[in-house]
Amino acid sequence: MLKANRQELMPGVNLTTVRTRKFKTNLLSAQMMLPLKKDTASLNAILPKVLRRGTARYPDMESLSAALDSLYGASAAVGIRKRGEVQCIGFRSMCIDDKYALRGETLLDELTLLLCDLLLRPATRNGRFYSEYVASERDNLLRQIEAEKNEKRSYALLQLIRHMCRKEAFGVPSLGKKETASAITGKKLFTHYNQILSAAPIEFFYCGSAPEEQIASTILKGFHGLPRAKEQMTPETLLGEKANCDCDIQNPIVEEMDVAQARLAIGCRTGTAVWDELFPALMLLNAALGGTVTSKLFVNVREKLSLCYEVGTLLEKQKGLLVISAGIAPENYDLAMSEIMTQLDDARSGKFTEGELVSAKQMLISSLKGVLDSQNRLEDFYVSQLSAGLLSGPEDLVRQLDRVTPEQIREVGSRIQVDTIYFLKRREGANENKLL
Repeated sequence: MLKANRQELMPGVNLTTVRTRKFKTNLLSAQMMLPLKKDTASLNAILPKVLRRGTARYPDMESLSAALDSLYGASAAVGIRKRGEVQCIGFRSMCIDDKYALRGETLLDELTLLLCDLLLRPATRNGRFYSEYVASERDNLLRQIEAEKNEKRSYALLQLIRHMCRKEAFGVPSLGKKETASAITGKKLFTHYNQILSAAPIEFFYCGSAPEEQIASTILKGFHGLPRAKEQMTPETLLGEKANCDCDIQNPIVEEMDVAQARLAIGCRTGTAVWDELFPALMLLNAALGGTVTSKLFVNVREKLSLCYEVGTLLEKQKGLLVISAGIAPENYDLAMSEIMTQLDDARSGKFTEGELVSAKQMLISSLKGVLDSQNRLEDFYVSQLSAGLLSGPEDLVRQLDRVTPEQIREVGSRIQVDTIYFLKRREGANENKLL
């Protein structure tokens, strides 16, 4: 069993380690845990990209890449994640285990110090970030935001959340909005960087064979001189109330674009988040409703009735949202909605066959066990857990799933309420030869 240990290295700086000899590589990540806000989301999203352009020791991409190459091809990738109403930004680095170094080099220690430099000692000119780095990454961020429309499935989900959680922090996109991104300047970004550097919780995660004491000691060395404010940020996610939305099957939020396939997204409030004791029951309900090829939505709406091209569900575990996503022909809207709501009502009442629940549980357990076979997936799992104030691991969740009862599924299902319906359809008069 892989067990995670967590310790505080200094005020607001914590290290979580999963020690194992299963892998031939070391993974170390460092994440600033920030409250998701519309005024700072774009600043947070661009910051690690600018920091990754260079450090005081390696002030450009060429010299920084050479330093990573000298560590047997080590890597340091930018991470920008939205976990509930917490924006996690930072880096995930990897290198081979020290025992495979040809000349006995201490690769992990060197990579740890480099990761600390990326966070604390950026390349600067006249007390600010290089203006050309900021301008380049601002343009990249604007292109990313603009490109959100290109993938219609994810765009429909993004629009659903924007409408559904418009009065909550969760409605803010992880990259922020075009208006705030375009207003970023080097001065504004550097001021923001210094503010969060002193006050933001910083979570280190390590997975590999090295002793916990070695990692902690090297981080403390690399973080020497880190300014820490007396009051630390405490980002947290609120479940929120049901939005005041007048949407129903006949009156969804409708957007028109030049698309060949319509997209339907239905957002539900579950009243159950990852820290709730009934969360494993919600996971099972979600999987049996739309998470497998034997789920209610897939078998009945897609296979039997052919009312959609694809259909499935997503669970936002920190925010307690369940989302149904489907690609349909526009003329099938009423029929598809009616059948989807029938299957959702059955799920809320706990009307599952034994086969549906067995298949759903097997899929969930297989997926959780798969997390144990990948350092990247382990890191992502624990970053999500830590953003919710939890330390339980995949194996803990497997045991909880095994104990879920039909009564718990009915109880958690009774909390689910449909909140918002979003429908993306073809614009009237659109040229069918140019549809996306």
